[in-house]
Amino acid sequence: MKKIPGCTFILALFMLVAGEALAALPAVDSGGTALPTLAPMLEKATPAVVNIATRGRVRVRENPLFNDPFFRHFFDLPQRPRERLTQSLGSGVVVDAGKGYILTNNHVIEKADEIEVTLRDGRKLKAELVGSDPATDIAVIKVKRDGLTALPLADSDRLRVGDFVVAIGNPFGLGQTVTSGIVSALGRTGLGIEGYEDFIQTDASINPGNSGGALVNLRGELVGINTAIFSQSGGNIGIGFAIPINMAREVMQQLIEHGRVERGVLGVQVQDLTPELARAFAIPNRRGVVISAVVPGSAAEKAGLKTGDIIVAVNGRPVEDSADVRNRIGLIRVGSRVELKILRDGKERIVHATIGEEQHAEMRGEELHPYLEGAVLGEIGENSPLYERVKGVVVTDVDPGSRAWQAGLRKGDVITSANRRPVGSLKQLRKAIKGQDTLLLNVQRGNSALFLLLR
Repeated sequence: MKKIPGCTFILALFMLVAGEALAALPAVDSGGTALPTLAPMLEKATPAVVNIATRGRVRVRENPLFNDPFFRHFFDLPQRPRERLTQSLGSGVVVDAGKGYILTNNHVIEKADEIEVTLRDGRKLKAELVGSDPATDIAVIKVKRDGLTALPLADSDRLRVGDFVVAIGNPFGLGQTVTSGIVSALGRTGLGIEGYEDFIQTDASINPGNSGGALVNLRGELVGINTAIFSQSGGNIGIGFAIPINMAREVMQQLIEHGRVERGVLGVQVQDLTPELARAFAIPNRRGVVISAVVPGSAAEKAGLKTGDIIVAVNGRPVEDSADVRNRIGLIRVGSRVELKILRDGKERIVHATIGEEQHAEMRGEELHPYLEGAVLGEIGENSPLYERVKGVVVTDVDPGSRAWQAGLRKGDVITSANRRPVGSLKQLRKAIKGQDTLLLNVQRGNSALFLLLR
């Protein structure tokens, strides 16, 4: 087996080139030689990172014939369990020692009936769910225990590509593990991992089980929550993603106060400001987004925004692209005022708008057609990552074992056509399937598409 060079030598090289960035790195004497080490910082940080184990139950999908008493008697089939137990492992970060709040990922605790937290010193505690937000993959859990250690929160907006970071978590259930690397990129979006994406990319090793763990800077401050990796094999290849702590903090505050995130909408459709559009609008600025449509009666219309306005900053912070604007607006609470810096006819203006509430159009599948029993269908709203990218009706939920489930529909599917007729709304879907004995649905699932035949 080929040995990998130790991180001590790598850190020594980093000190030669990083200058002031590593000037405060602690050192210890070993055999008379001063060596750089992260140990003092980690001794303070690692007690705040916990292991999370969950247990739950999910309904087992089975063929309807197994529910037929005659079929079961004829073939002498034993009673089959309708549920199976599930277990998962992950990580979390104590962010408020006094109140026992722990940040983690939604996918770590999703559908968990029991949540157990293991502290660095081996203590095991029962945790309760405070709230979770699948759109950002953030969840907050709470434990009741004295003597907790919390990580201080950094300002993730001040991160720069090249900053050194350390990932702390519980990969593969091995126990607490520390890996180091740098910030490889900032503001990663369009990955299809979560609904709201503004990821920190790092080459610090992040593996299964690290989810919900801490990404810290060299001062031991929390800069991100480790969430996902890009890999074709399931193992780490040096491309990991973390949710910036500034985003996680906004979500956490709403989860603690309301148990959910109250997302608001501005009421505009926007597109990236390309160099070609910048020339067409006769402006030198290449950063911002163009408003391509304003929703009638929305907060944007009431504030006086118009088609062709160019948003260059939200609450004093410059915007990069349409995903950036969507993230910023999506984390502002309903009823809050937002300041927008815009360009109109080449002149800067400041516009204030009061964020409105998104109107959700959803319907139970059986209200549209008996074959869709068990599914919940909705229209693609402004806060959806599919907004303006896909035209169709989204499956927001499916009851396991239901008729829609057995037909193959899954949560997150987008029905783009029904019986070969394009559908972009619940009204169009109802019209396409009304009175039909067979439903031929064209479904988009992630980056693929398939036909489902319901009869």
